[in-house]
Parts: sequence; structure tokens; C-alpha cells
Amino acid sequence: MSHSTVHGPRRTLLRKVLPTVVAAGIGAAGLVGCSGGGDSGGHDATADKAAAAGKAAGKSALSRDTEVKADDPGLKLKTTSGEFGTRAAATADFPTWGTRWVVHQSPDTNSPSVGMINRGAAGQDRVTADYQVDTGHKVCEDSACSTYMAHLTKPVNGFLSVVAVDIPQDSLPGVPVQNGGQPPKPPQTGGTRGEALRRAATWLTANGGTRVPYSQAKVWKDGYRQDCSGFVSMALGLKAPGTNTVGLAGSGITKPISLGELKPGDLLIDASGDNNTRHVVMFEKWNDAAHTSYTSYEQRGEFGTDHATRKYGLEPGSEYKPYRPLKFTD
Repeated sequence: MSHSTVHGPRRTLLRKVLPTVVAAGIGAAGLVGCSGGGDSGGHDATADKAAAAGKAAGKSALSRDTEVKADDPGLKLKTTSGEFGTRAAATADFPTWGTRWVVHQSPDTNSPSVGMINRGAAGQDRVTADYQVDTGHKVCEDSACSTYMAHLTKPVNGFLSVVAVDIPQDSLPGVPVQNGGQPPKPPQTGGTRGEALRRAATWLTANGGTRVPYSQAKVWKDGYRQDCSGFVSMALGLKAPGTNTVGLAGSGITKPISLGELKPGDLLIDASGDNNTRHVVMFEKWNDAAHTSYTSYEQRGEFGTDHATRKYGLEPGSEYKPYRPLKFTD
């Protein structure tokens, strides 16, 4: 067993090389959700699809070394007055630890690799993080454990387990945790329609007062993918980074209903085809007594979060089908 000792008030960490850990890449259909389109029923493909497919890197084993400099300066914190306020840093630099740490595409250790961190490689002895996500999934190396994944801006853009950072804490000190400092709540078995619609509305202004941009390859600061199914997963309080459109139509999350049964918070899902054609919207209300259109929330391609009149599912032969989330208690 090898170890590194951090002097001062920091505790001593015991870290041991673990058996091989595989950074699994998941298929594009399981990772990305869908593209959105206008009322015509068309769906806009984005360049993010190609980027997402290209980032599905090969599987890599993680190995470690434990060399550490006794005079390492540790945290270099930069405080700003941005989205998270002056209480927390907008970016912070930390020393890395070990070799061949996988940087993931999303805050999920099963998401594809977008690069590696190796303390001994040029420019990789430190990382810069602007926020972190409490995934609820613990990663351990002997006495060092963490459920947090840091969003790196340097030297690789992606998500890295905090265990790979040479600090005694289980999370990055001074770095914002998602929505201003609170860890994400675990998925809940219950919930109301009003809660889901309120969460959906938050993405209309979450990007500095404007909508969250659309992407099949990126995740927002709350840990959810920025595509249509990631958005609906967020609104429903499902586990980040969210399931895909086919998953939302699955029996474990929703059940089929008729158009006449639609209530606020229900979904209209087109689960046919591939990620270029599938889409999902969250129903809010009918716009008239004849039910000729409705208002919904959605995350649509080349636009982002939208709250608008739609007719998906109302036309004869439409691929959109109505579904009711099982978690609603009202």
C-alpha cells in the first residue's frame, strides 16, 4: 500500500491502486435523446450529434501512482460575482493525483470518455473546475471516497471524479455545486404536476436570464443533458443526466393514456426512429375547448428551452402518443 501525506490541518489520505476499473462507453442511442422541431413535425439535426458520436472513445483502464510534492501549494481559488454569487469560486485550480483517470462526457461514470488525466503528463498536473455535481454514486480508493464529479474546463473539458484530485476533502472546496451550492436531491418516487411544471419553467431563464441552449452532447449545470429527454427528465426529477426518449415511454416511468386524459405535466412522446427524429414535450394546458392546440414545455433543436403552442399528436397518423408519468401523486 502506498500513501501520500498532506501536511497542516489536512488529514492523511491512504490510497491504494484498485483493480481495473472500466470506463464504459454507452451507445449513442442510449446517451442522446432527440431533436426538436417546429409545429410542422420536422426535427432539426444538430452538429452536436456528430460530436457526441465522435466522443464515444474506447474503454480505458484506470491506474494510479501516488507521487506527491510536499510543497504543493494546493488550491488556487478565484472568487467572482457571477451566477453563484461571491460566496463561491467561478473557477478553481487543483493538483491532480495518479494516472489514466478518465474524463467523462457527463457526470456519469458510464458515459463515454472525452480524454484522460495523467499527473505525469505535460499540462495535466493541475485541473481547473468551474462547478461540481453530486452524482450520488460513490467512487472509492481505499480511504478516499467521493460522490462528486467536477466539471473541468482545463486541460480537458468534461467530468472527472473528485477522487482524482489531490485534496483531503470528498468535494472541491469553494467550487459551486450545481444550482448555487446545494447537492442534487435523489430521485423521488412521488411528486406533483405543479412541481414538474415549475422545474420545467426554470430552464427558460437558467442561462443568465435566458433559455438553456440545446445540445445532445452537453449537460447543464444541474447535471442533466440539454436535449429534449434530458430536459423532461429534469422536470420529472429523474436521475441525472436523464433517460432518453424511448426510456421516458417505458413502463417503469410512464403509462399510455388517451389524448382526452391529458393533464398538466403529462407527456407527448414520439419514440419512433432514431435520435434525429424522436422528441418529447411536457403538456401544460389546452388552449381551447375544442382541443385544437395546447401549450407545452420542450427543449428543441437549434433553439433551446421553449414554452409555446403545439399540435404534436393531434394530427391524424401522428407518431406522438400521450403518456402519464407514474410518479405523480395528484
